[in-house]
Amino acid sequence: MEIIIYTTPGCTWCSRTKELFARAEVEYEERQLGTSEWDAAEFSATYPDAKSYPYVIIDGTPVGGLVDTAKLFLERGLVTAPNKNA
Repeated sequence: MEIIIYTTPGCTWCSRTKELFARAEVEYEERQLGTSEWDAAEFSATYPDAKSYPYVIIDGTPVGGLVDTAKLFLERGLVTAPNKNA
């Protein structure tokens, strides 16, 4: 599975998504917008439906942010939902 996460500096939701990746024990490539390598204009032109960060792409398919990625990982059995009774 090839995972790319687009992030911005200081983004709490980006950090939480990377924590999800750690729980799932999956590797990913981070592309931080605003660096010399990645800019917001190029990102917006490539993914015009992306309105916030993080933005996750899995195997070339846009997934969305943390919630959409967590739902996908639950469906695929990569993570389990936290036990609310614990």
